[in-house]
Amino acid sequence: MTTISIRRPDDWHLHLRDGAALKAVLPDTAARFARAIVMPNLRPPVTTTALALAYRQRILQAIPAGMQFEPLMTLYLTDNTSADEIVRAKESGMIHGVKLYPAGATTNSDSGVSNLGHCVKALEVMEKVGLPLLVHAEVTDAHVDVFDREKVFIDKIMRPLLQKFQGLKVVFEHITTKDAADFVIAAEDHIAATITAHHLLMNRNAMFTGGIRPHHYCLPVLKREEHRQALVNAAISANPKFFLGTDSAPHARSAKESSCGCAGMYTAHAAIELYAEAFDAANALDKLEGFASIYGANFYGLPVNETNITLQKTAWTVPESIPYDGDVLVPLRAGQSIAWKLA
Repeated sequence: MTTISIRRPDDWHLHLRDGAALKAVLPDTAARFARAIVMPNLRPPVTTTALALAYRQRILQAIPAGMQFEPLMTLYLTDNTSADEIVRAKESGMIHGVKLYPAGATTNSDSGVSNLGHCVKALEVMEKVGLPLLVHAEVTDAHVDVFDREKVFIDKIMRPLLQKFQGLKVVFEHITTKDAADFVIAAEDHIAATITAHHLLMNRNAMFTGGIRPHHYCLPVLKREEHRQALVNAAISANPKFFLGTDSAPHARSAKESSCGCAGMYTAHAAIELYAEAFDAANALDKLEGFASIYGANFYGLPVNETNITLQKTAWTVPESIPYDGDVLVPLRAGQSIAWKLA
């Protein structure tokens, strides 16, 4: 198969940043995706409905002329998020989830939740009104190995959470392990997961091939090959609990190539093409449309897109860098080729 057409996909986990950085990266997403769940970990974080709606307006104003794109907004859960704020978010019609960052888990997560016990009232209302909890599922305990943090989160946090809030819709975001895939498969239908292209295509060796590769460092970190294969199996299974979420996370090259580099990979420049490459390698291109364009919309209760995109199996070379907020960012596969191209 050298050409495929699918419904225009959506990205159910995306970092767009703000200001000049937003304007630099938004065209890459808008060229490929009709909608995206936009992460709220700005500085300061997007903790209220008013802040989310203002951010949405800035995104809409940054969409290049001739492009169509709808940002789906989220709130940043804190120890102080009130039940009334959750009600306002739901009633706005523009906010589609609430993001749980364990404090210190990843970029700009220092304002995150220190103890879920502080969030009971907010979670009760989310369960009642059907507003999904979007979970960065890693513990931050210093004694837990970085490669085990997702697995420990499942047992220590996720299972008790779902036992207490049995009707709460949850998206287990950017899963990276067989443990997480198995957990979602066994869970109720209101538990889903997003999977990134980079976790489908790479295992943790990619961070160390020929030396330290800072642009392959992300959180949750890449895992062993057995986990990558489990993610591929989940993505191509046609199980509607699994759908596309790029977790594309732009950082300036100077912030990545430093003594303490930022976590995150920038994939928006070739996101759907990278997924096509992963599905093609698994002989499952016929499963790409469901994963990329249907299952996420169904989970969030939104209509699927009516327009199509076409992908061609034509190799192209990724630029070495992309202008970014007075600096440059280094995209995934910089200077290398990708097997599929957006027509």
